[in-house]
Amino acid sequence: MAVNGFALPKIDGLIHLNQVGKAYETPAGEFQALKGVSVSIQSNEFLCIVGKSGAGKTTFLNMVTGVDSISSGSVYVDGVSVHEMTEDQLALWRGLNLGIIYQSFELMPMLTLLENIMLPMDFCQLYTPRKSRERARELLRMVELEEHMDKLPNAISGGQQQRVAIARALANDPSVIVADEPTGRLDSTTAETILEIFDKLVQNGKTIVMVTHDASAAQRASRVLEIVDGEILSENIKTPRIAMKVIAGGK
Repeated sequence: MAVNGFALPKIDGLIHLNQVGKAYETPAGEFQALKGVSVSIQSNEFLCIVGKSGAGKTTFLNMVTGVDSISSGSVYVDGVSVHEMTEDQLALWRGLNLGIIYQSFELMPMLTLLENIMLPMDFCQLYTPRKSRERARELLRMVELEEHMDKLPNAISGGQQQRVAIARALANDPSVIVADEPTGRLDSTTAETILEIFDKLVQNGKTIVMVTHDASAAQRASRVLEIVDGEILSENIKTPRIAMKVIAGGK
């Protein structure tokens, strides 16, 4: 696929992290957020990453999405080397191939719900203005918020805003959804609604990589990685055919 002069192939959901390290300079010296992490994520997986605050969970996601630079190692998404792209290429690649969901929703406050969902489509120019509007309505209908499409984000609840954020993440029909604490600011009932949407997305072929502190949310995943001090400590595989706990590599 070529868009705006960039050759960016559509990904199939396969992600590889190979000996990924990330270091930050702090007043106290260098801090190793990730230490040689190696992980493969297959298409149609629901992968959950757990660990204490500061363990490296969000840094892991940032390496996958390319929103932060890498210190060592490599990240490939369907054969595309994420950290070898320019900033402009990365921005377009993310818009085409990843749906990103944040704990704080990150909706544009002066845009309506419909306009928020149209933003990624307009940026990547995959659809005509009419088609992007139609698709935005369809996505709002999917998360049961079509009747609120002309409201601003502050006019709806936090749970509803997160559903809009999910709809926006699906705007360009990406194969991979990356979610950073998507239920962290929600009550248990609303969080369950969000997780049910995630379940349906996986059933429809999406790949989800989610960071969470919520043990009940982690139970929904097909595989759980525990990160401790920047390293993968354990892996819990939960499928109908495999129920085992193994010590992962990636150190």
